[in-house]
Amino acid sequence: MAADTETKMQVRGPKDEEADFDNTVQGLLDRDYEDWPNEAGFEGLDEIRGPVELLVKGSIPAWAAGTLYRTGPGEFIIEDTPKGTFRTTHWFDGFGHTHKFNIIASSDSGGESSESDKSIVRVEYTSRRQTQALVDAVRKTGQRPDVAFGQRVDPCIGLFGKVMSIWRGAPSGPEWDNVCVTIQANVPGLPSLAKGSQSGHRGDIKNLWLTTDNGIVKAFDQNTLEPVGVAKQKKLHPLLTGPLSCAHAQRDPKTGDYFNYNLDFGRFATYRIFRTNMSTGTTDILATISSDDVKAAYIHSFFLSPSFVIFCVPSSHLGWRGIKVPWERNMVDGMEPFDESKLCKWFIIDRLGNRGVVATFESPAGFYFHSVNSFEEHDEATGAIDVYCDVIEYPTLDVVRAFELDVILHTKGKSMNFWGDRERNRNSQARLNRWKFRVSKPDTSDADGDVNAGVLTVRPAEKVFEIKAPHAGELPTINPANATKKYRYVYSLANRGYSTLLDSIVKTDLTTREALFWDNPRGHTPGEAIFVPRPRPQGEPELDEDDGVLLSVVLDGFGKTSYLVCLDAKTMKELGRAECDFAISFGFHGLHWPPSKTPQL
Repeated sequence: MAADTETKMQVRGPKDEEADFDNTVQGLLDRDYEDWPNEAGFEGLDEIRGPVELLVKGSIPAWAAGTLYRTGPGEFIIEDTPKGTFRTTHWFDGFGHTHKFNIIASSDSGGESSESDKSIVRVEYTSRRQTQALVDAVRKTGQRPDVAFGQRVDPCIGLFGKVMSIWRGAPSGPEWDNVCVTIQANVPGLPSLAKGSQSGHRGDIKNLWLTTDNGIVKAFDQNTLEPVGVAKQKKLHPLLTGPLSCAHAQRDPKTGDYFNYNLDFGRFATYRIFRTNMSTGTTDILATISSDDVKAAYIHSFFLSPSFVIFCVPSSHLGWRGIKVPWERNMVDGMEPFDESKLCKWFIIDRLGNRGVVATFESPAGFYFHSVNSFEEHDEATGAIDVYCDVIEYPTLDVVRAFELDVILHTKGKSMNFWGDRERNRNSQARLNRWKFRVSKPDTSDADGDVNAGVLTVRPAEKVFEIKAPHAGELPTINPANATKKYRYVYSLANRGYSTLLDSIVKTDLTTREALFWDNPRGHTPGEAIFVPRPRPQGEPELDEDDGVLLSVVLDGFGKTSYLVCLDAKTMKELGRAECDFAISFGFHGLHWPPSKTPQL
């Protein structure tokens, strides 16, 4: 297709799901991605220590003012090492780069907290790399000293080198640790390490932390984006000493309490699910899960409902009781081959009382990166609670290789090799699955076992529905006001078969199963869509769940520039954008923080 051909916005229904799924698979088999360039999101990327003002076109509502933080990888190639050019081999292993978009409403638009759609805004952009010491070490030696996600190890490193690297470990520090997956604000139990005063454009931020899938978090300054310190989970509680954790910690939407897990290796894997109290900063262990039939696994997210933490151990088991990860120097090669007999294990953990694990379930073997949301329905007749968990799931582990850079950038024939395998192609397409778990009322004849004795009946999970790609996709977001509540809309990045990465933003209606796509031009690759809700005027009724805007950083692959797009979350039509004259790297996740209540302009 010609570069200026647009992919038209479509409303698709449940009757179209199978055909659209098959068309996506066929598009990748037919190599339609060859006319969708993504190279500019991975090559020749710059650090912009602004702020620089961006060109605003169209309209960004004044009530969407605030700061959009984004993080992810931003540097992939290091020249002039003793071993030649160092090339990152997996998207997830690029060297950290954090971004900031200040969306500033002027006084003419009614102030930054205005509920009006009147838009007179400026957008300023700043970015900063997060791992200069690590980059310098690679430039000096030609290899990475840390454990990565999927970085292929230099084949010249022999047995002795592997043993010594495990024994020595990797250096740690704010410029060393490659922590760049999600952003958490005001994490309880951890101090603010930032320098200088707080910015007037952002109210109530006490600390900002970058997270990844291990037990280390990195603090950065909200103004300069400078990495200023690291902390380990054992600072929160002395038992949290394991090396792995979850990038996507959960927060109680009412109290702000912080939930996560810590995984330690040993004879048995030991998962400690914990909560840090927002008011006191103290941490308590809600449950300890450790037995021969619960394996160490790579787990990127989990679930929170009003009454429970829902913790799923998927089929991404780690070899040699977890030790294969540091041996292989990366998570992907440390995983055991996929096996359909390795069922997903679900643990329902009481977070209101002190009962620990109150129910256990199993579902077919599979894998997921991202949970979407969880909510509950109460059966008044029996006292049971039905817990629902929505997740973006895959039937195998194949998808972890889809994000290798040779596959994304279709070099060395790797895209054709990967997507040209029909079965692997189908297995690497996202499914939005809803699982149901019935938790019986304690002390009843149909209870789930003896919680106090640690004897629980393992029951099969019930799949309520499955929505296949491209009607749902990756990096899902919702209106944050609906976290832990029954809800209707999910926004995610779809792959319709046009790109080796993700090629549109889709709004999925979980009630009607309709899918509404943004009509982005061909070659314009979106990032995670952050939902910013419209403020509800005082005294007015509740607004619709989809009454808000989406903010997404988009790469124009043909023009090799990026822009921040603002979409109407109801219609998925563009309202406005802030244009850069440079490319911004493909990131992972972000955080929108509203402005200070005091007008600054």
